Amino acid sequence: MAWLRLTLATAALAVCQGTWAQSPTYGVGRTPTAEEIRAWDITISPTGKELPKGHGTAKEGAAVFANKGCGGCHGASGNGGHAPTLIRSDGVHSTAATTCLAPCVNDSNAMAIHSPFATVIWDYINRGMPLGEEGSLEPNEVYALTAYILYKNGVIKEDEILDQETLPKVKMPNEKGFGLPPPWKHGQPRLQGYP
Repeated sequence: MAWLRLTLATAALAVCQGTWAQSPTYGVGRTPTAEEIRAWDITISPTGKELPKGHGTAKEGAAVFANKGCGGCHGASGNGGHAPTLIRSDGVHSTAATTCLAPCVNDSNAMAIHSPFATVIWDYINRGMPLGEEGSLEPNEVYALTAYILYKNGVIKEDEILDQETLPKVKMPNEKGFGLPPPWKHGQPRLQGYP
């Protein structure tokens, strides 16, 4: 019994010592400034309140798509390239069998159809495109590319102007049906069977 008490006392001392080692009295780390937090707080919510000023149309987006070389990765028509499908194919040429980078995004799960919010598309283009020059697009270019992709997928009309007010109001085809992966079963790889 004495051995058990000694073991418990030693364990309690070890826990306390670990806690002391991480206390602020050792001067490790600091509270970030408001400016540092603002610099890292780059997510665009579904409400779009974080969107910058700017605007774009599908016509302008077609020019940006061509001028920025988007077709080199995504295919000249926004599909059939090695990068994810942006625009559903015409139905004659399926992109389902096209070899693409993982995670493979093809006709069945193109972001413009699968995403529950249009702001997700804007945010992804803004932060992740073009490859190798991420974040280099101006807000007007991002709005225009977003409009182009949404128009080509039948979500908006060609002459619609997207900006910080109108983009969050776009009704996405999957707005209410955003699917979650099927339940995971023990012994199976995660996300098995999920497109």
